[in-house]
Formats: sequence, structure tokens, C-alpha cells
Amino acid sequence: MNNIRRKALTKIADRISDLHEELEALMEEEQEYMDAMPENLQTGERYEKAEEAVSELEDALTSLEDAVGSIESATE
Repeated sequence: MNNIRRKALTKIADRISDLHEELEALMEEEQEYMDAMPENLQTGERYEKAEEAVSELEDALTSLEDAVGSIESATE
């Protein structure tokens, strides 16, 4: 791989890392929202939706981490 493509891929990996940080902050906010719910609401629909959102965001974060790792492997 030439240096131009390697640099372009590195920039993409950096942007993905930035997006990862933003997404992680949003996931943490949703987790805090869940944690702040009173016990009597923790069996309700809102809690379940928040819990599902956190789970999906965790999956998205893992996918972004995998993408960065793959890009880094490609540039070695």
C-alpha cells in the first residue's frame, strides 16, 4: 500500500474513533437515564426501550472498534 492510501485510511480511522467517542457519550447518557429510573418503572416499556438502546449502542461501538482495527491492520 502506498503512503497516500495509508494516510487516507489513517484519517478515516481517526474519524471513526471520533465518532466512537461521541457514540459512547450518548450511550453513557442513556445508561445514566436507565440507572436513574425508580424501581417501580424498571419493569416498564420505557426502561426496556432504554435497555435495548444501550445494548444496540454497545454493538455499534464494537463494530466501530472492529472497523478501526481492520483499517489499522490494512495499513501495516
